[in-house]
Amino acid sequence: MDFQIDKVIGIITREVRNYQTPVVDLMAVQGESPFKILVATILSARTKDEVTAAACKRLFKKVDGPPALAELSETELEKIIYPVGFYRNKAQYLSKLPKVLAERFNGEVPQEMADLLSLPGVGRKTANLVLAVAFGKLAICVDTHVHRIMNIWGYVKTSTPLQTEMALRKKLPQKYWLTINANLVSFGQQTCKPVAPACSRCVLADCCPKIGVRSGKKAKLPTQAGAKKIVSWNVNGLRAVYKKGFLDILKDFDADIFALQEIKAMVEQLPGELVEVPGYYSYWYPAVKKGYSGTAVYTKKKPLEVLYGIGEDGFDQEGRVLTLEYEDFYFVNIYAPNAQCELKRLDFKIAFNNALLQYIEKLSKKKSVVLCGDLNVAHTSIDLANPKSNEGNAGFSPLERAWMDELMAAGYIDSFRKYCSEPHKYTWWSYRFRAREKNIGWRIDYFLLDSKSESRLVGAEIHEDIMGSDHCPVSIGFV
Repeated sequence: MDFQIDKVIGIITREVRNYQTPVVDLMAVQGESPFKILVATILSARTKDEVTAAACKRLFKKVDGPPALAELSETELEKIIYPVGFYRNKAQYLSKLPKVLAERFNGEVPQEMADLLSLPGVGRKTANLVLAVAFGKLAICVDTHVHRIMNIWGYVKTSTPLQTEMALRKKLPQKYWLTINANLVSFGQQTCKPVAPACSRCVLADCCPKIGVRSGKKAKLPTQAGAKKIVSWNVNGLRAVYKKGFLDILKDFDADIFALQEIKAMVEQLPGELVEVPGYYSYWYPAVKKGYSGTAVYTKKKPLEVLYGIGEDGFDQEGRVLTLEYEDFYFVNIYAPNAQCELKRLDFKIAFNNALLQYIEKLSKKKSVVLCGDLNVAHTSIDLANPKSNEGNAGFSPLERAWMDELMAAGYIDSFRKYCSEPHKYTWWSYRFRAREKNIGWRIDYFLLDSKSESRLVGAEIHEDIMGSDHCPVSIGFV
């Protein structure tokens, strides 16, 4: 049965009338100039609407057009627009903008896509938004909410916002082009959220197919006063998951520490907004080999020290262990090797496991240890959907499971199993055979704590509803 797009958009349009209007659309309603709409759109990228609105108010007290903007130095602009996301980069863009507009477009904001894309700080999403909002031209602005929700509805089957835009240009009736972004951004921010979508109270509950949405329940993150929210996620390529709304997911989790594995990128290959996320310090440990392995951590609190690797070159070249030291605990982010088909790399993995255990044992003598990451092993038969057919395979071989036994015997606690002994709780699903849809998976992503830290654990959860990778995030509360 075809998705009834006309009916659904009608419902959404009525629903969001009482929602907060995105700041750029609000400016258009208030009759602001194309120049101000362009500037506001540049400022709004990866920034909350209320922060963008406040920055625009301060800036437009001094600036009413390109000549006035040209009179402000880059340093002055930084002070005015702070704390919008990536304010230094945006100050550079705004500083260059008047000259480009004067030299190429007679001081006016251009009305063609190619011309807009030539402006500093303007990408395709920004250009489409300016065309639609400032000039009323037929354009489809696709941000991560539009991309995500259109795929949840099954109206498109795409991997990136650009693919979604191209698909919608062919399929979506033109009468919806100018309003679809504002409506779905509002709806995505307040109801159909990337984390914990409010499916139970959604006006589309009866007709939404919820493709890729496994649960509408709120994520069970710690509520105890003073508890740190810590999240771990194997993203299987940070650049890939970035295109699928990673920064929205990071923002919605609002974790104190957010660890990543298998980033598959050098820092210089990443967009700046991934490296400099407002409110976080970020630390990166890529593999020497490009496009392979690697770990990273975002943290709200600056650590005392950051330790890269475990002191053994064969493992450390693959960027597999990144440690942050805090006042009263070590946080160890791990991406363990895969034993691979026919156990070709089993010896390497066991050697890594043994070296890792020695490493964390040394740390635990000084202070508490919180270890997280993709260990690439299902410990017991309850941790995978098909244990019998996988006996002896990579990730469920006797030697790999025996090392997990050794880890438990050394006093380390599997945080999730402290709270949940139920089957069918997994963190990884093959991309083949619709495995995730059928929940044919493995639990290979963990939070482990040394025994003296058990009393500090206040919750553990698997977030199987979070899409974007073949793994899902896992989390704990830690006091």
